[in-house]
Amino acid sequence: MTLKATPLNNAHRAAGARMVDFGGWDMPVNYGSQIEEHHAVRTDVGMFDVAHMCVVDIKGDNVRTFLRGLLANNVDKLQVSGKALYSCMLNPQGFVIDDLIVYFINESWFRLVVNAGTAEKDVAWMQQQNSATNSGLTITQRRDGANAMALIAVQGPNARTKVWQVIPESQAVSAEMKPFNVAFAQSATFGEAMIARTGYTGEDGFEIGVAAEQAEALWNALAAAGVKPAGLGARDTLRLEAGMNLYGQDMDETVNPLDAGLAWTIDLVSERDFIGKAALQAMGQNAQFVGLILREKGGVLRAHQKVIVAGTEATGEITSGTFSPTMQQAIALARVPNGVAVGDTVHVEIRDKKLAASVVKLPFVRNGKILAV
Repeated sequence: MTLKATPLNNAHRAAGARMVDFGGWDMPVNYGSQIEEHHAVRTDVGMFDVAHMCVVDIKGDNVRTFLRGLLANNVDKLQVSGKALYSCMLNPQGFVIDDLIVYFINESWFRLVVNAGTAEKDVAWMQQQNSATNSGLTITQRRDGANAMALIAVQGPNARTKVWQVIPESQAVSAEMKPFNVAFAQSATFGEAMIARTGYTGEDGFEIGVAAEQAEALWNALAAAGVKPAGLGARDTLRLEAGMNLYGQDMDETVNPLDAGLAWTIDLVSERDFIGKAALQAMGQNAQFVGLILREKGGVLRAHQKVIVAGTEATGEITSGTFSPTMQQAIALARVPNGVAVGDTVHVEIRDKKLAASVVKLPFVRNGKILAV
């Protein structure tokens, strides 16, 4: 099978990246030391190729009404141009088709960014719902073709300063920008740039969208300005420390989003109906999504390990686990039975051992600070 390549593939190879098959995409896992890449984002600035993710533009007179029914979060929260919202898109059974970010540009144009591996399925589902509701919208994926865009995430405490250095025109539109907002800058060097104050690391920064043919030049300019390239390995440890779900690992089309710690993204309060609402209300929440810190030596927390809760027959499961470079401890995200509380001790089956772990409130790390101890 031929792997898909982002517009930055040549830049990764020129930098000596170790490339891997990531869901059918040829992507960099690291450029040398994954730990150094992780620490660069936490303490300075790093950048990630996220051009495998897919920008989807939805345009038309009925776009807000359409998204009210399509998304579990309520787009009516988006009343100011440039505001962004994190949401799940559910199937009629109440399970997660995908998690995404939706940006409000204007009343006839909303922009979504969806996950790489689900992009084709997502767009097909949106088109199906567009037809079913006779919404008459234009739904355009921007990952491939003549109008393709590429996304680069620049993250870390010095991210904004570096982006303003490389794209000076972006400072005027983003200096006062709050998190989860987007603006557009017309760069003399790179053309139109989408500047979104969003990310997947628990640090400040921007996700920048430019025309695909401008991506490599922007990447190289950022590298020349001292922004450290970082791969999938650091991206995973950073997002896990930040307590952020990964689609396909922490939730998917078999998982109730309430059990995946995503209740805050689902609007069950307003009278608005949306796909999956009735099923979700009928299911309710059957598990809790928590953080775990391993308290005994002898292993590392990994996905699919069993979590044993004392005094009950019910068990939980780790969905994502790693050794935290920031905390220097083994940490995990886990679904555990209702009733387990922060501060409780559980045990995790690691090979032939049952090792003690503490239940903690997420996130573990945010903005360079360790929050879970």
